[in-house]
Amino acid sequence: MTKPNNNRLLSIDALRGFDMFFIAGGATIFLAMQGITGLPWVDAILPQFRHVPWHGFVFWDLIMPLFLFITGVSMSFSLNKGIELGLSKTVLYKKVAIRMLILIGLGILIKNTATPIFDPSQIRFVSVLGRIGFASFIGALLYLNYSARGQVYWITGILLSYYAILFLVPVPGYGAGNLSFEGNIVGWIDRALLPGRLLNGTYDELGLLTQFPALCITVFGCLAGKILQESKNGNEKALTLLALGAGIAAIGVVWGLHFPINKKLWTSSFIMLTSGLSFMLMAAFYWLIDVKGYQKWAFFFKVIGLNSLTVYFLYHFIKFGPISHKLFGGIYAPLPEQWYSVFQALGAWGIIWYLLYVLYKNRLFVKI
Repeated sequence: MTKPNNNRLLSIDALRGFDMFFIAGGATIFLAMQGITGLPWVDAILPQFRHVPWHGFVFWDLIMPLFLFITGVSMSFSLNKGIELGLSKTVLYKKVAIRMLILIGLGILIKNTATPIFDPSQIRFVSVLGRIGFASFIGALLYLNYSARGQVYWITGILLSYYAILFLVPVPGYGAGNLSFEGNIVGWIDRALLPGRLLNGTYDELGLLTQFPALCITVFGCLAGKILQESKNGNEKALTLLALGAGIAAIGVVWGLHFPINKKLWTSSFIMLTSGLSFMLMAAFYWLIDVKGYQKWAFFFKVIGLNSLTVYFLYHFIKFGPISHKLFGGIYAPLPEQWYSVFQALGAWGIIWYLLYVLYKNRLFVKI
């Protein structure tokens, strides 16, 4: 348990909380409204909360990349603080390495409940937390050893190399440049080298090769954090983030005309699009909350964002739906039955938020 830094930007915690709200079941509230509101525009936006099967992009595909981006933003602040405190690079390397190993271990625990420890072939070794840990570690190495321009060169090199690998390296039985579910080289490498269970049997979107384009989002986040720490005025920093985001997203869209935007493959176009959108969201939250001072609306998300690891574990280990029904079912019982799932989901998130609020009031924040 740690106490928060009073000098931290509220917008970072709020944006993290906004993201975690959806990661930890917030989308369930919206999906439960399918076909029951009588409002065509509601039904029209609900597909935005379901991943596309393969190529394509919806809002829901942004949620995981956005967290990787926010991780980079936050990490740039913590690394700079460590440098200001006189910590050597070796000490900082050790800290991020230990954090990576802990996140990998916790990720295996979450993705394998109950973990089949006596049958390693059934253990899924890759996870969301593991991806965050690896991206943080490599991102920290690049941030501590390269200038902003050098980090951009690394991003460019990784994304172009990934582009070349997927199009030029042949897969046995399918050839080169096959981006189908069955024939892509990402899945072939996982089947050949990744031990344990793959999420989709023959493929895992959190597997080995996709770690490298994904970490570029965290490096982009580090660059955004560096901009936020500059001595320029807030409006100028927000405009810089917005302009960069628009440019990066545009590159992703254009690139996607040849290298399809695909979350499961973490294609280079997908990385650019989601990084650009993350820059723009960071700009919007920063300008509204820290520059213009509109902070009251962000409190709900701040409470979540300050304990993101806690809410992630609560959501995965406790079934809040049945608890919500037990506590509030009698209240919404007179309403039409098709609305029960909506109010149960709302109640579940109300319980989660209240638990986080208790931690917030007692200034208890779980960090790694």
